[in-house]
Amino acid sequence: MPRGDKSKYTDKQKRMEEHIEEGYEKDGVGRHEAERRAWATVNKQTGGGNKPGGSGRGKQDSSAGSMTHAERSRAAKKGWATRRRES
Repeated sequence: MPRGDKSKYTDKQKRMEEHIEEGYEKDGVGRHEAERRAWATVNKQTGGGNKPGGSGRGKQDSSAGSMTHAERSRAAKKGWATRRRES
């Protein structure tokens, strides 16, 4: 796979890149620099290409809901206890 090949990225990751790139271009960044920054942002958020053979294989998207039900429940109870204590 040649450098710069985007075949291992999911459709969702490609849509994310397009949206981020548009934002950079709106801010006045050149087209090539905006694309470079957008892919760097996607890689940072998702860990690379998530299709089989991509560097992100087996890693969970950080943009997806990464907390389990038990973790969310524990966090909610902790927040409730803190707010109750501080009132």
